[in-house]
Amino acid sequence: MRRAGRLRQLADRTPASRERYVDLLRVVAIVMVVLGHWTVTVIGYDANGRPTGRSTLPDLSWAYPLTWLAQVMPVFFLVGGFANAASFTAHRRRGGGSAGWLLDRAARLLRPTTALLLVLTLAAAVARLRGVGAGEVRTVVWFATIPLWFLCAYLAVVALTPVTYPLHRRFGVAVPLVLVALVAAGDLARFAGAAGLATGSYLFGWLAVHQVGFAWQDGRLRPGRRTGLPLLAGGFGALLLLTVVGPYPVVMLAVPGERLDNASPPSLALLAVATAQLGLILLLRDRAQRWLCRRRPWLVVIALNGVVLTVFLWHLSAAVLLVGALDALHLLPTPAVGTATWFGWRLPWLLLLSLVLAGLVAVFGPVEARAARRAPPRAGTPGSNVLTVVAFAAALTGLLINSMTPKAAPEPLGVPVAALACYLAGAAVLRLLRPASPPVSSGSGNPG
Repeated sequence: MRRAGRLRQLADRTPASRERYVDLLRVVAIVMVVLGHWTVTVIGYDANGRPTGRSTLPDLSWAYPLTWLAQVMPVFFLVGGFANAASFTAHRRRGGGSAGWLLDRAARLLRPTTALLLVLTLAAAVARLRGVGAGEVRTVVWFATIPLWFLCAYLAVVALTPVTYPLHRRFGVAVPLVLVALVAAGDLARFAGAAGLATGSYLFGWLAVHQVGFAWQDGRLRPGRRTGLPLLAGGFGALLLLTVVGPYPVVMLAVPGERLDNASPPSLALLAVATAQLGLILLLRDRAQRWLCRRRPWLVVIALNGVVLTVFLWHLSAAVLLVGALDALHLLPTPAVGTATWFGWRLPWLLLLSLVLAGLVAVFGPVEARAARRAPPRAGTPGSNVLTVVAFAAALTGLLINSMTPKAAPEPLGVPVAALACYLAGAAVLRLLRPASPPVSSGSGNPG
């Protein structure tokens, strides 16, 4: 009841100027990521009789065009750009500095992440004490921490916002156009067999989408048919040329054996998908904004936004727990992909996973809610500002080390020790640097 009352208060205090549509898009993007991961994963047993999972996409080539809608990470970075531009400018108006803003962002993003890593590390230690091999422990933890790969990219663009936002203010859409050109150059290197030269596209691609979010937030990119239709048509047309006529794969998710992975790093084809999605988003904005002015849908959006990062971080851990429980009970379904039994299991499977995830969100969601409380802005000293940047970089480095460590590496704690040390040291310093938060949140539970 207290939670419901607080949500109603937040809804009543929502200013008329708030772009509620951005909050809805964030929720939709994360929910689609969760459902996509759950749906395309097929469970089986390896040669040693242990449960294992893999993507169904290699067996369902007819579904490749559906990934043009299912690949919604561009939407996440688009609304992230909008939200970061809005919060950054508001923070500066209140007298805060760039380092203080980064501390606020770090709290919202890192505290729920810290909870995930600590729980997984503890579970890995318990598994090792029970005789589970280090490689097997790492495989399970690697699967559960797949969401951290995307979080790494998002943390990087957040950290660069105090630099990239002034660039946007001065040069506008020229900035994402340059970034798109860099992605295209990386694609050429990949096609030429020099994939290492395209590593920068992990940053350039998502930065380009993030910059477009800036343009939406400050009004340079206006919703409506005049802007939305050309972007939708242009993005879709470019996508057809690049994939059907050109050399890019049709599928926008990772599929073993494809000549190029459109998502890792982002390719020109994925940016064409992002352009088409942006056009559709701008076309639907006015209608969605009017709908969200109604009390009930807005309450739902506020409630989901308050735990949206928790949902994202824990959704694969929910799959691990469910698979482990069903395997222990000898009830784990392993139908062949594409069969009537496999399709019939999709809905019950999603419902079971949703129940497990709901339990995890009930336990760990309050961590995110507390992290969302806004601390009063303050101007830091030069030393504390430098320490903030270093600590943020350390936390990001820890996540990168974990994501780049092979899934079968013999890591007794699941997460590499170096990764855990870097991350926890950075997160701890950021926590100590952040001023105390007020007891009641002044926002809408928006974690973006």
